[in-house]
Amino acid sequence: MTILLKRKLHSLFTKFNVSKVKRCSSTLILGIETSCDDTGCAIINSDGKLLAEKCQSQNLVHLRNGGIIPDIAQDLHRTYIEPTVKCTLAEANLKMDDLTAVAVTLEPGLPLSLTVGMKYAKYLCRKFNKPLIPIHHMEAHALVARMNNEIEFPFLTLLISGGHCLLAVAKDVNQFSLLGQSIDFAPGELFDKVARRMKLRNIPEYSEMSGGRAVEEAALKAENPHQFLFMLPLADFKDCNFSFNGLKSSVLYHTLKKEKEHAIAADQLIPEVYDLCAAALMAVTRHLLHRTQRAMEFCEESGLIGKDRRQLVVSGGVACNNLIFKALTVLCNEYGYKIYRPPPKLCTDNGVMIAWNGLEKWRKNIDVFHDFSKLDIKATSPLGEDLSGKVSKAQMKIKLIKVKFQN
Repeated sequence: MTILLKRKLHSLFTKFNVSKVKRCSSTLILGIETSCDDTGCAIINSDGKLLAEKCQSQNLVHLRNGGIIPDIAQDLHRTYIEPTVKCTLAEANLKMDDLTAVAVTLEPGLPLSLTVGMKYAKYLCRKFNKPLIPIHHMEAHALVARMNNEIEFPFLTLLISGGHCLLAVAKDVNQFSLLGQSIDFAPGELFDKVARRMKLRNIPEYSEMSGGRAVEEAALKAENPHQFLFMLPLADFKDCNFSFNGLKSSVLYHTLKKEKEHAIAADQLIPEVYDLCAAALMAVTRHLLHRTQRAMEFCEESGLIGKDRRQLVVSGGVACNNLIFKALTVLCNEYGYKIYRPPPKLCTDNGVMIAWNGLEKWRKNIDVFHDFSKLDIKATSPLGEDLSGKVSKAQMKIKLIKVKFQN
């Protein structure tokens, strides 16, 4: 072997080693999400760059069943989780040995669904000797907007989805103060129930949409959206809690009334279906708007958020609704707040927000478990310190902002 050839081989060997060390020294977080009916997975590097993501939706299956059935959701998660993770790794051109840690949703959510994600994450961590980072689903929703925006702590967040509706102040990666939450169910659940009762699935263009998306699209076709009037929920309660049960009952009452009035057959829709969708959407929007306004006033009065931190992050599946977001933007302009929401695909459940939350925790060495045998799921889990009692006790009187809805 000549000296020149030896030098070339030594040079290539050195370059290979340097490259290999550099690659392994970068933080790579795998995120797994199975809290409800979507099997999500993503990989993020130390710079917060998304390297790959996959999401297997069960929406059409549950749409045909009239709602999410936990047993079916669990079976589908079991079917999808391994190929979803493998596809994500392949897309990023990585192996499990390359990863730094695995982040997985452990709370809150459907117990049967959460269990699938937890068990698979623990299996990967044991097999490849990786630490596990447990993730709170709602914290992940609140923080994912920081992935693509310069949002400093503290900030106000409104989380609205099919399973949650709450207002909180995010003080740090794992420190939240809850200002208010729904006392019955969430806005996404309201949209699902009224969309099903109004038989929007019988309209071909809405047949494969979620209830919230179908109501929003149908509302755009309204000709007289103000013919149905709904009372503002909790108008006499000076707090930041939400309630959607009364609105749901009112929408269903008007649906039944119009069906009798027009002698509607079983699979037919009332002629006013678009107007009723618009009225329901406007009522939900006003309710969200007014409770958020009170939260802003409370944060100002209590000093939870300084004048240089007036920021509102809106996330969760219902945050995709453009009418709701535009109304909240009007409110933010009135109060001098900057408003943010993640891209639509990051508003709904996804692996990206789990991986991002895992990275934020990794950076601060929060909840990084090498011994994760005792970690378990939680179907229900509060978000941080509950300040809702203090909000109610303050009995703040505010002049509710008025938003004009146009066709």
